[in-house]
Amino acid sequence: MTSALAFVEIGAWSSAMVVLDAMEKNASIRILQSELNDAPGVCIKFTGSVSDLESAARTARLTAETMQTPVLAHVIPRPAPGSPAAYLARPDFNLLIEQPSVNIPEETPMNNQANFAVGLIETQGFTAVFEAIDTALKTANVEVLAREKLGGGYITVVIKGDVSAVRAAIDAAKASTEGLGKLIAAHVIPSPSQGVLALLPK
Repeated sequence: MTSALAFVEIGAWSSAMVVLDAMEKNASIRILQSELNDAPGVCIKFTGSVSDLESAARTARLTAETMQTPVLAHVIPRPAPGSPAAYLARPDFNLLIEQPSVNIPEETPMNNQANFAVGLIETQGFTAVFEAIDTALKTANVEVLAREKLGGGYITVVIKGDVSAVRAAIDAAKASTEGLGKLIAAHVIPSPSQGVLALLPK
């Protein structure tokens, strides 16, 4: 039986990755799955000890607050038998966003981190993010790692490189979106946690 559960629901996919990274670097938790919704947003589901999950939930709230992003972080200490039928979604493929809306990460060692940085730029409007990424690639030695669509015109593109290159690329990318679409978020994650990497679109 699962010792405890936690759910973190947040309105922007890129912000969710920043929150996830902070949570994993703060406590020994394991991701069960992530599920996109139509808000648009994402719900990430975790298991672990009550104390670790409560610590991770506090970290989620504080991290989201610094980004001025609403978040719901909730811990269930003793999940009822039979409840997985409600909270664990089946793998699927969403034709509208051309990707799965449920992501079940492979098992990864807890608190293991990558030796590079990732940058995330999220816009509402495809033209804005495509211009942003073109600018990022022309600004610094970075590469495109993945892209994530949430529906409603929300799209995130993820880049990879060393920390200084990713910071320079994201700063330039943010400036290039003006007048082309709505900038939702732009973040840099140095040494991203394995959970973040596991949830990147394949």
